[in-house]
Amino acid sequence: MLRPLRWPRLWIGAWVVMILGVIVLSLMPSPPIPGPLTIDKFDHGLAYFCLAAMAVQLFDTRALWLAAALWCVTLGVAMELAQGFLTSYRGMSAYDALIDAIGVALGLATGWTPLRDVLQKIDARLP
Repeated sequence: MLRPLRWPRLWIGAWVVMILGVIVLSLMPSPPIPGPLTIDKFDHGLAYFCLAAMAVQLFDTRALWLAAALWCVTLGVAMELAQGFLTSYRGMSAYDALIDAIGVALGLATGWTPLRDVLQKIDARLP
């Protein structure tokens, strides 16, 4: 199920913290951004890229990568629905959910590159 890691609880914990961070940041009021500058879409893509890329680092089969990716996409859609229905200060956006899904796809794609082994290399060097 998990890749051979010396510190699996640490890395699973880090992934859970990342997930919780995405949830909190998705549901808290947006900070005011001065002027026309907005990096919201980049933030969406980056957050979901990181979630999916971390799943690639943690899980040892492509089936589990795909399951985690589908879960991440579902989380993105759920956060958009929650923003629309549970908050008065955020709005739901199908475009944001699409950007989330693109981020997930790019994170999943790291599984077919040398990047898929980065966490194992870091883990092996820890004391």
